[in-house]
Amino acid sequence: MPMRIEVSEEELEVLADLYARMSDVTRLKILLELMEGSRCVCELKEFCGVSASAISHQLRLLRAARLVRRRRQGRQVYYRLDDDHVQAVLAVGLEHVREA
Repeated sequence: MPMRIEVSEEELEVLADLYARMSDVTRLKILLELMEGSRCVCELKEFCGVSASAISHQLRLLRAARLVRRRRQGRQVYYRLDDDHVQAVLAVGLEHVREA
């Protein structure tokens, strides 16, 4: 018999918010591009085909959900996935949708 997972209401809300933040096509494009390594806003803008302000807005949402983090190098800001868990969630999700 499967083991029951104990989860608090707060954890459920945070988890629901996490998936909600990932449910936008542009945000998913950003996350998938960041699976390849850190990128600046200009690179993400080119990859996603949207404006720099739109990318910045999406990155703020992703940072608030702790999906990405940033580092400043001079005047440039680079973004990367927050940790290996984010990459794992994306990889498993892609694997699931690619199943025949």
